[in-house]
Amino acid sequence: MKFIAVIRQVPDGESRLKIAGGKVDLSGVTMILDQMDEWAVEEVIRLQEKHGGESVVVALGPERTEEAIRTALAMGADRAVHLVADDYLDPISQAEALAETLRAEAPTLVISGGQQADWDSQALGAATAEALGWPVVSWTTQIELEGQTHAKARHDLDEGAELVRVALPAVFTTQQGLNEPRYPTLPGIMKAKRKELKKLPLSISSRVEVLEQTIQERSRLNKMIDGKDPVAAASELVRLLHQEAKVI
Repeated sequence: MKFIAVIRQVPDGESRLKIAGGKVDLSGVTMILDQMDEWAVEEVIRLQEKHGGESVVVALGPERTEEAIRTALAMGADRAVHLVADDYLDPISQAEALAETLRAEAPTLVISGGQQADWDSQALGAATAEALGWPVVSWTTQIELEGQTHAKARHDLDEGAELVRVALPAVFTTQQGLNEPRYPTLPGIMKAKRKELKKLPLSISSRVEVLEQTIQERSRLNKMIDGKDPVAAASELVRLLHQEAKVI
């Protein structure tokens, strides 16, 4: 059996981004493994621990993505494949590029993050499944294999949850509650340096051209509320939120 986690590297949510030349400037920004991809890495490791076989990480991105890959390897994944592409690629173009490598790996299943933090998009997992011609189960909170041919999975719906059976190979996307990712240990970090990391350069163009990037910014009202009278302070806070901040 072979279990693959598709991962991406994204800016840390605490980083301060800036615009330079009409683009987001990532110089000096801390880049991390996407949190929803951490659940994917943890799940493929758990599936391997339970059923045997191999856990593999596949990533697409510039050279700096290796840092996120090494984090996944330090968590316990066996090996990794890095599709090196410096140019921006939209989710459909990324999925098509990933599909060739994933198909060649012939995995039992593929797991990716339910949503990409930098794109604020849920497209990659579904697009990858479409490119592969495989079924997809999104927002997964539980995966249970039934031999090598089928899996049962629980996934979130707006009104609750749904338990489904799906033929393998298939693509799953993660949701909070699927697992609790382990932290890379010092021995794991040292082992990760020696694990196989195969790099495959890509020459592919995106179907989407980015013309301009902006960062949403909101100016502060700088209103100070006198807290000596809690009732009056609460009333003033509600007024400011309603009339000035326009949030309620």
